[in-house]
Amino acid sequence: MAKQNNELPAYSVLMSVYAGENAEFFAKSIESILAQTYPTDDFVIVTDGELTPELDAVIEKYMKNEKYIRVVRSEKCGVGMCANKGLKACRHEYIVKMDSDDIARADRCELSMRVFANHPEVDMVGAYITEFDSDTGREIAIKKTPAKNRDIHKYARRRNPFNNQTLCYKKHMAQRIGGYSNIKRCEDYEFVVNMLSAGAVGRNIPQSLVNYRVTKENYRRRRNLANTKAFISVRYRIWRKGFSHFTDFLIPCLGQLFIFVMPPKLTEVFYKKLLRD
Repeated sequence: MAKQNNELPAYSVLMSVYAGENAEFFAKSIESILAQTYPTDDFVIVTDGELTPELDAVIEKYMKNEKYIRVVRSEKCGVGMCANKGLKACRHEYIVKMDSDDIARADRCELSMRVFANHPEVDMVGAYITEFDSDTGREIAIKKTPAKNRDIHKYARRRNPFNNQTLCYKKHMAQRIGGYSNIKRCEDYEFVVNMLSAGAVGRNIPQSLVNYRVTKENYRRRRNLANTKAFISVRYRIWRKGFSHFTDFLIPCLGQLFIFVMPPKLTEVFYKKLLRD
C-alpha cells in the first residue's frame, strides 16, 4: 500500500453490490481501489440483498487482507437506499463512489482529492470515463463532461453533468439534501441536480479516470420500458421544481423515446456512433 499524503484529505470509498453482479468483475473493481496511488483507509461495501456464494467469497477474500474494508449487509432496497446506508457508515467527509464492475485508474482518487484540497469551495468532483467492450476489452469511446461549475449547471438541465462512475462529493452536502431518493433508476442524476440546487459547486477533471464496462445488457437496459419511464419521470420532476426549462425536459425525452422504439440492433450503433462521436 502506498504511503498516505498528508496534504490531501482522507476519504471513504462507497460501493454497493447485488446478486446479479459478476464475481470476476467485482474482484477487479475492488483491486483497482486497493491499487490507488493515494489509498483510502475506509472502504465501505453495501450489499443490496443476499449475494451469491461467489460474490460473498470475493468479499471474504479481501476483508481477510485489508482490515479497513467494512461490509454493510442490507435487505434488497435498491441503489439509492444502499447508497444512503453506505453514506451513513462512511467515516470521512469526502466520499468516492465506485461501481462494482468498473475499473478505477490508479490515480483516480489522488487527482480527485487534489481538486478538493486545492479548491475548498468545490463540493462535487468527477472526470471522464473510457467505455470499453467487456467481451473484447476494446475501447469504445471516451465520455466527456463539462469542467467548470457554470457549464455543469447548464448541462445538468438535460443530462447528468457527471459520469456517475467517477463522482466524489462532500458527505455533509449529501446529507443536507437527504441523500439519494428511493426511485429505482436515474437516482444518480436526481442526486446531482438536488446537490446543485442546494448550492453545491461542481468540477470535472478533463481526463479519463475510470474504465467503464459496457455489456450487451447495457444496451438493452437503455431502451427498455422501465428505464424509459424513469428517464422521463426524473426529468419531469427536475423541470417541475424549476431547475430546467420545458425544452430541457422535452428534447432529451424525445430522444429517449426514439431509442425505445428503434429496432434493438440499431440501439448499439446509435449509441456508439451518434451519441458518443
